[in-house]
Amino acid sequence: MPCRALPWDERKAAKINKQGGHAPEESSMADGRSSEAEFDALMRRAALYPVFQPVVDLSTGDTVGYEALIRGPSGTAFATPERLFRQGAKAGRLAELDWVCRAAVCRAAIASCLPRYVPLFVNTEPAALLTPAPAQLIETFQGAAQQLQVVVEISARTLAEDPAGLLAAVSGVRASGLRVVLEDVGDESVLSMLPLLSPDVIKFDREIVQDRTTPSVSAVVNAVLAEAERTGATVVAEGIESEQHLAAARSMGATLGQGWFFGRPEPLPAELPAQGADLPRVPVAEDGGTPYEIAAGRRPVHRADRDTLGHLSRHLENQCPRLPEPPVLLAAFQQADRFDEATGERYRPLAERSALTAVFARGIADAPGDSISGVRLADDDPLTREWTVVVVGAHFAGGLFATERDPGQYDYVLTYDRATVLAAALPLLRRMMPEGAATFW
Repeated sequence: MPCRALPWDERKAAKINKQGGHAPEESSMADGRSSEAEFDALMRRAALYPVFQPVVDLSTGDTVGYEALIRGPSGTAFATPERLFRQGAKAGRLAELDWVCRAAVCRAAIASCLPRYVPLFVNTEPAALLTPAPAQLIETFQGAAQQLQVVVEISARTLAEDPAGLLAAVSGVRASGLRVVLEDVGDESVLSMLPLLSPDVIKFDREIVQDRTTPSVSAVVNAVLAEAERTGATVVAEGIESEQHLAAARSMGATLGQGWFFGRPEPLPAELPAQGADLPRVPVAEDGGTPYEIAAGRRPVHRADRDTLGHLSRHLENQCPRLPEPPVLLAAFQQADRFDEATGERYRPLAERSALTAVFARGIADAPGDSISGVRLADDDPLTREWTVVVVGAHFAGGLFATERDPGQYDYVLTYDRATVLAAALPLLRRMMPEGAATFW
């Protein structure tokens, strides 16, 4: 099929306002005439229109990639992506809509012969990534896998809604051979998850570039740059609309950027970039055993009784309220009765302050306390024989990993080595994922 630039719908172009979105319309939603039938018809026709915003090398100003955005039919209730996805969620069809949008993006990019060396950033919902593609779209995605360099964007804002789903989605995307972008990073509550997710690309939220520098903005910038230094992840700044924003993005360590200063969302141009961004693949440690086995393979092992371990673990847990940003707290209790009422009371204020608190045990409830996720272990899970406490912050990592050798006597590793703690935490994170979770692209 010959390469061609897709035609631009002039009626739709007229609706694009200065901000790059759609201006208010005389839509049927506004006067109450919207219906599920209109949405159903849109989905049947796949009447969705991709537009592409350039991603630019901030050192040269050259376009080196594109982010795909979606628009509904102009003049309808679902012209804007906000209304479109709101209706998809209301109808319980968000995953299906997400697949249809991604298919439309891939078809447009393939039709325009976007070179494989040019990254195509595609937004998606974690829940959709864990849902099989509709059968009629499989051929489209097979073609995209061969012809495009798709980079999957997942919003950091989904962390608060479904941390397990986000972890599963990131893991599955990597298993599919695709790179992962964590976008909308602008809130301190997500910073402690960065080292656990290890994204290939980190995108500053537009407010980081556009707002004046505050202690909160500084905390985000410091954490992102620390993670990029640790892993080699690429840092991208969104929302660049002026020379001032561009200077701010550069000062914050971003090497790539996007925003209306460089170009508004439009169909792909006839003349495409001669060179694309060289994005990294951040290495992730293999899940090669239990937390104790991983830690013991890297750090010295000591012997202690249960009472001593209790004091050591409580000291580690008590680091949570002392960290400047909400931390991640993961703890394995072997069996549910060891997470008793007193322990639950101790964990309650820790969980209120944490970005994520999860406890692992045989027979544990799904929610053993406010803001606490319970992860039920199988009877034969080797983790039921281990005592584990992990605390991770944006710039802190500590872990206690123990196994009982004799009655009341434990071999243990206590370490603040970041690489060891993160590697030993992986088996815990994998157990948080939905059973049988697999990502489909």
